[in-house]
Amino acid sequence: MKKKATEQNFEIDNPSKQVLSSLLDHFQNGRLHDAEKLALSTTNKFPKHQFAWKVLGAVFGATGRMSQAMDANKTAVELSPEDATAHNNLGITFQELERFDEAEASYRQAIALKHDFAEAHYNFSVTLQTLGKLNDAESSCRQAIALKPDYAEAHNNLGITLQELGRLEEAESSYREATILKPDYAEAHYNLGITLHELGRLEEAEANYRRTIALKSEYPEAHYNLGVILKQLGKLNEAESSYRNAITLKPDYAEAHNNLGIILQELRRFDEAESSYRNAITLKPDYAEAHYNLGITLHELGELDEVEANYKQAIVLKPDYAEAYSNLGNILQELGRYHEAESRYREAIALKPNHAGAHNNLGEALNELGKLDEAEACYRDAIALKPDFTGAHFNLAITLKEQSRFNEAETSLRQALVLKPNYTEAHNQLLDCLFLQDKKTIFYDELDSLINEDKTSAIIGSLTSRSALKYGLEKPNLFCSKPLNYVLHNDLNIQYDFEKIFVEKAKSILKKNSISNRRQSLLVNGNQTSGNIFDIENDYTHEIQNIIRIEVEKYRTKFKESEEGLIKKMPAEYNLHGWFISMKNGGNLKPHIHSEGWLSGSIYINVPQNLKADSGNLVVSIGEENDATGRRSNETKRINVVTGSMVLFPASLMHHTIPFESEEERIVLAFDVKEK
Repeated sequence: MKKKATEQNFEIDNPSKQVLSSLLDHFQNGRLHDAEKLALSTTNKFPKHQFAWKVLGAVFGATGRMSQAMDANKTAVELSPEDATAHNNLGITFQELERFDEAEASYRQAIALKHDFAEAHYNFSVTLQTLGKLNDAESSCRQAIALKPDYAEAHNNLGITLQELGRLEEAESSYREATILKPDYAEAHYNLGITLHELGRLEEAEANYRRTIALKSEYPEAHYNLGVILKQLGKLNEAESSYRNAITLKPDYAEAHNNLGIILQELRRFDEAESSYRNAITLKPDYAEAHYNLGITLHELGELDEVEANYKQAIVLKPDYAEAYSNLGNILQELGRYHEAESRYREAIALKPNHAGAHNNLGEALNELGKLDEAEACYRDAIALKPDFTGAHFNLAITLKEQSRFNEAETSLRQALVLKPNYTEAHNQLLDCLFLQDKKTIFYDELDSLINEDKTSAIIGSLTSRSALKYGLEKPNLFCSKPLNYVLHNDLNIQYDFEKIFVEKAKSILKKNSISNRRQSLLVNGNQTSGNIFDIENDYTHEIQNIIRIEVEKYRTKFKESEEGLIKKMPAEYNLHGWFISMKNGGNLKPHIHSEGWLSGSIYINVPQNLKADSGNLVVSIGEENDATGRRSNETKRINVVTGSMVLFPASLMHHTIPFESEEERIVLAFDVKEK
């Protein structure tokens, strides 16, 4: 009877084998609802039966209820402190709850109880990795593999650890072993792709990302990384598709929105790029890089005020963002605020002394401020940091040229051309340098080469004409052989309300404190506004720009039958770059050309009255004049300008103004028609 009573008590204190078998079967076959229901029932009836608590903890963990999982697993550990699996399960729960120190302690206990517990060693390595204990994590991974050589997950995690330790070749080997053991292991293929990417083996990385996606199509990170690779490989359309796939799978993927914007920007689809960057910022307002990139795109769209605001926001979010300081300097320079630009460039350099671009950009600002020696030093610093910096070589040449150091300028231009043989502007400036040095033979060699290549520009056209005057040697002028025939003088007073559209707006703009002046060595007793007035004051100048474009089309129509390159090759789409020039008594502008223009023009906002004959007038000529009277009257045209006059002429023509005497200010809106 006593024996029978004992057997009866055992059945009361423990669930039946059938219940335990069903419990395990439900869980292992993914019937989690049934497993949970049975586990709850079992723990209610048999609260001290540890196995039911273990299953319940596993069910809670599998369904994302980590707090409940923790409670169940703690109970399992309390009921059976010597159960290594229970400690391991509790460690997994702590890990999911990001309570990594407690997870570490649980795994250590599991391993202490069962030294050959490969899974616990593996899990332990994951936590150690998260805690930054990479050497310990490596040891744990290797222990798991020693105990279970075909443990693909451990090989993969070893690869992750080795990658973080910078041992990329070893990481590659670990990932490859994981994929051999488990060919359909998407994460291992993905991680292998990342390592190959870091090793610069882009095609192999691409192949592994594609393999990952083939195994697991709904893997947004793989689509994203594939996009990164494709961009680096120059496959922009494919990169766009990959980023869009990533966004479809994960709409809140801010980084994918940002990178999509970069692709669209490179494809010159700026409106779409803007939208992508704004999406990234909406999803992640503190995303400094997205603000920075939005600034770049808005710059392309001409939204200069908003450009400045976005660069400043990028800096607020990331105070050590040297590139943002440098680009902020660029926009300030474009707005003619050179002193502010100088400060921003210096901040960029302080943060990143090896930022060659910032040194170069600082040189440009200093050049505009007339600090030529400092500008020269900046360009040389940029070149020292980046010897193949073509733009810095070119800018150095221009600064040297401004100081009449033509031979040194020539050397810098030739270096720029070694780096970039098709650098059109460098060829143009080299031609000018050779002419200014009176290197006749070399000059004509360069000119003949440009003519043979069918190069057309204002400066080549100008030098072709001027060299013919100087040396008596005629060459084909592909720009304009008879530029004085293409000077057009109109009176805007006849067609437009000149006072309202031009005079009032011009005077209002010039009174603004935000409009700064730039150094202009050619200008005597006068000031010239900085930057492009059509960008800076677009709201004020919109109507003026429209009128200029109308007049340019009239010009094109008037000369439409011409065979001159000026007309035949005039760009259908162009940018307008404008600035105000104000002169006081005795003011004048020395002879020069606008080498980057196609057409040059001037609108006379205010011309003093009662001037002496010819004073204050515009003079256009094929070559330079030695004095105000002109050395070659047949190669010179003097234009009697009054308030309301508009003059359009080929940018290849030399032009200057004659000094005037008056207490009135002479105000001109000058502009260039520039190829986009």
